[in-house]
Amino acid sequence: MTTSYSTASGLSRRRLIMLGAAGALAGLSSQRAGAVLKLDVTQGNIQPIPIAIPDFVSVATQDPGLGRGVSQIIAANLQRSGFFLPIDQAAYIQKGLSVDDVPRYPDWRQINAQALVTGRVTQADGRLRTAFRLWDVLAGQQLHAQEYTTSPDNWRRIAHIISDAIYERLTGEKGYFDSRVVFVDESGPKQRRIKRLALMDQDGANVRYLTRGDDLVLTPRFSSSADTITYMSYGQGDPKVYLMNIETGQREIVSNFPGMSFSPRFSPDSQRVIFSLQRGGNSNLFVMDLRSKSTTRLTDTQVIDTAPSYSPDGTQICFESDRGGQQQIYVMSASGGQAQRISFGDGAYSTPVWSPRGDYIAFTKQTQGRFAIGIMRTDGSGERILTEGYHNEGPTWSPNGRVIMFFRDPGGEGGPSLFTVDVTGRNEQPLKTPSFASDPAWSPLLK
Repeated sequence: MTTSYSTASGLSRRRLIMLGAAGALAGLSSQRAGAVLKLDVTQGNIQPIPIAIPDFVSVATQDPGLGRGVSQIIAANLQRSGFFLPIDQAAYIQKGLSVDDVPRYPDWRQINAQALVTGRVTQADGRLRTAFRLWDVLAGQQLHAQEYTTSPDNWRRIAHIISDAIYERLTGEKGYFDSRVVFVDESGPKQRRIKRLALMDQDGANVRYLTRGDDLVLTPRFSSSADTITYMSYGQGDPKVYLMNIETGQREIVSNFPGMSFSPRFSPDSQRVIFSLQRGGNSNLFVMDLRSKSTTRLTDTQVIDTAPSYSPDGTQICFESDRGGQQQIYVMSASGGQAQRISFGDGAYSTPVWSPRGDYIAFTKQTQGRFAIGIMRTDGSGERILTEGYHNEGPTWSPNGRVIMFFRDPGGEGGPSLFTVDVTGRNEQPLKTPSFASDPAWSPLLK
């Protein structure tokens, strides 16, 4: 099976050959039958699955530690999700397990492993071949097997793709590890902070800078194809909304109207960009068709309407507005018309973002000097605060709608940093970046 594949280095998935379990790994299976291991991630309090991930065996690789690197990335991805608990390799009883062998299940049950991953990395003729198997230890059977062939410098992406395959097989839902994040990198003294657009893998690796810091940049957002972003830049004159191809670096202005344009976001089909346009003390919502360049005004009020975000089907938008006297969240048709307020709690609501699953809207909430990241259903019901702090802001959804990334600024001489939290609010994790970081935006799964 061959599918498209996009990477920061310009590789396409058409150059990544994925051989399924019907291929070279199909011949090995276990005779034991039993209940198949599966984790219900819709439950409120989830007990992580203990999973064993021995170092992948490296065969004829230029880096003898490559197999270990792949398995370590897989373990880190799964542990960070909060659904899996990798077992310390020092506890393993069976050593040197090959991907071609059936595990000794009693040895793995004795250390309380419920799932086991085995793998091998082989390098030949300038290509890297990675094979892995997922085993259900309790039922004593193989759950999944896959083999991938690609260029050696693509090994980290293979680890993320394997992580997604394991996540999906054991939870029944798509993973989110083979994705990227664009954000604003902030460096230098607080009074003279240099802000650059930067791109990285979702785990913080492979950071690449997209702008030099000559102009102030804010609110980057991905298109559905994950190779184009839109963002706001303070260049010459009023701030403008730009498009940028992150592979080529080519950019163009979306809007060139009098006044400040900001808070851009793509429609789900990436054919339109919605944004705010400020004239005087007011701002309204506009949408531009990127093919015809025609622009439609969606709101016409003497207030501040901003931070629009599309529903996954593109029929509705949520946005923030102070038309009621304080920032609140509203929902209306993507073509404009009557807007319905959906936030009614204490405090001010801002930066609403529709989940890619369509079930929740994430938001920033400010009350009594504290900033919280929360979610509510699309009709405003079921509001839940996931995390609070001095200054939390800018939520963005993982591709599968299970995790939210945001930034937190502690104030003082420090600067903002990135965090993730799942929709239960129980699994908050820091994300390391080279410098201070803000305004994250999560890409769709790469293709």
